[in-house]
Amino acid sequence: MIDFRSDTVTQPTPAMKQAMLEAPLGDDVFGDDPTINRLQDMAADMLGFEAALFAPSGTQTNLIALMAHCQRGEEAIVGQQWHTYRWEAGGMAVLGSIQPQPLENQPDGTIALADIEAAIKVDDPHFARTRLIVIENTHGGKVLPPAYMRDVQALAERHGLRTHIDGARLFNAAVASAGEGGDPVVQARQLCKSYDSLSLCLSKGLGAPVGSLLLGSREFIARARRVRKMLGGGMRQAGVLAAAGIYALENNVRRMAEDHANAQLLVQGLGKAVDAHPRLAGKANVHPAQTNIVFFDIDADIADAFIAHLAANDIRVTSGYYKTREKAMKRIRWVTHLDVGRSDVERALDAVTRF
Repeated sequence: MIDFRSDTVTQPTPAMKQAMLEAPLGDDVFGDDPTINRLQDMAADMLGFEAALFAPSGTQTNLIALMAHCQRGEEAIVGQQWHTYRWEAGGMAVLGSIQPQPLENQPDGTIALADIEAAIKVDDPHFARTRLIVIENTHGGKVLPPAYMRDVQALAERHGLRTHIDGARLFNAAVASAGEGGDPVVQARQLCKSYDSLSLCLSKGLGAPVGSLLLGSREFIARARRVRKMLGGGMRQAGVLAAAGIYALENNVRRMAEDHANAQLLVQGLGKAVDAHPRLAGKANVHPAQTNIVFFDIDADIADAFIAHLAANDIRVTSGYYKTREKAMKRIRWVTHLDVGRSDVERALDAVTRF
């Protein structure tokens, strides 16, 4: 089976499993798990923050960040399509009593600076007090440019607001921004520079089986640790999980360029299939990809048959319907990762061609 559903489906490699087996352990709630402490220190140093906190998931590190930045009744500015707003079960409102102020995403994945500025509330008791601006990089596989990241941070600083990056796939953004021959770690530090906090997922393209990191100042992480405990995220001998994160940071950052190359191969192959075959011409469209996520739109009237054909060839994808003014379409998401090689992409494209 070739699993393009998400980079969350990756399996730990034998070397990563060995690192997990050999990890020295302690009790992290007491702060004495040496492997977790090493992971936190490593990540903070790598990305230019004072401290870090290990937690079970990116949804939790995002919620911890929101609750550590905002008090009850305060407001966070988010994108309509940000994970923090759309895909985390309303946690900021339900559990944090934080008011989300969603703004429309632009075609390039950003939210417009003018829209952010216009959404900031004046100091008036009728309004929730604007406290935080949340940014997501990458968003839908799109890289938010370094200049845009700096502009958002500068805007927040002018207005005395805090800033948080949902950087679940930050290293994908860094690899893409650094380009061939560049240093993605240096680029990642630049993307985060002067932001108050960052959530970094270890279990997507980095290939660890579980876990995310929240990074920020020492004072912020002290508040975050209390929130993590409140949310049930305090773990005990979790160094066995942190060891996978250490291995991922040491070995799997630069290799993400392979995932991006495979995504480009997929884009090119899908485009050729659409152009070459009458059954797909005018009924399907492949979107450009910047990192490891590819979107392929296909008419609703043939979408189910197409997905069934993929499934019959042991190819797994995710999809969802949407409507244009003219017709219904299904958008199929393909995600490349360390368990999908070039030969897997070629096999998938062969199946598309045979359809």
